Amino acid sequence: MAVIETPRRSPVARTLSFLPLVCAGILVLVAVLGAALVPYSPVDVVARPDIAPGADHLFGTDSAGMDVFSRTVAATANNLLIGLLTTVAATAIGILLGLLVGMRESGSGPVGAVARGLARAIDLVQAVPAIVIGLVLIAYFGASVPALALALTVVLTPNQARLVRTEVLRVRAEAYLDAARISGEPEYAVIFRHVLPNASWPAFENASLVFASAIVLTAGLGFLGVGLNPPTPEWGSMISAGAPDAASGRWWSALFPALALALTVVVVTAVGQRLFGRGRDR
Repeated sequence: MAVIETPRRSPVARTLSFLPLVCAGILVLVAVLGAALVPYSPVDVVARPDIAPGADHLFGTDSAGMDVFSRTVAATANNLLIGLLTTVAATAIGILLGLLVGMRESGSGPVGAVARGLARAIDLVQAVPAIVIGLVLIAYFGASVPALALALTVVLTPNQARLVRTEVLRVRAEAYLDAARISGEPEYAVIFRHVLPNASWPAFENASLVFASAIVLTAGLGFLGVGLNPPTPEWGSMISAGAPDAASGRWWSALFPALALALTVVVVTAVGQRLFGRGRDR
């Protein structure tokens, strides 16, 4: 019988496959060490307005006279923190909601009614545009890192819950669950020892997309003027403030935070593919 060998990747391809992880590590270092890396205060006027990029100001200064490089680097910590808090909360809550809905929505009694109500609530939240939900919640709770993380958690949790629910519906029909029940395991043990570990992987695989979406939505809210209160550095608000300058040729105050936002989203997405998708080593 012929043996089919799996093609091996070259050493160069294997090395390049670690590039997203290296870039992610650099992002984390920039976020943690940002205060030590910036040459100027990111929240104070440090020079005259609209200085072009040069030796004294690598990314130039904005229309208020603040250093764009310092603000772009400092904003990394704020945006990544919001993304991390949102991802952890949305994934944890989504797994629990998906588990409850998937296991109990077809049942009777109060628990079944609650599960069906949660399923309809998830559908309702997904039907409303994310920006609208964010605007409403920020208007109520205020513009801060916890408030933004809370708003984005509400927006991004339903997708995680739906992924887990779909997997729960598949897993709960498996024969090994019946075997566990026949062996005498209580229902809660069946759920948390067998269903939960096997049904939660879709949410973990989607976590990088949640992280990237949280960063983009944070920037979108900042662009609309409802993000972190100025002069707190945040990429979306920096792009919004620099957009009018770009129209008159002073492109740097909007370009560099936009590049930072785009590169961060690309790196986060690539890390997710490296860990869970096609980028994973075989």
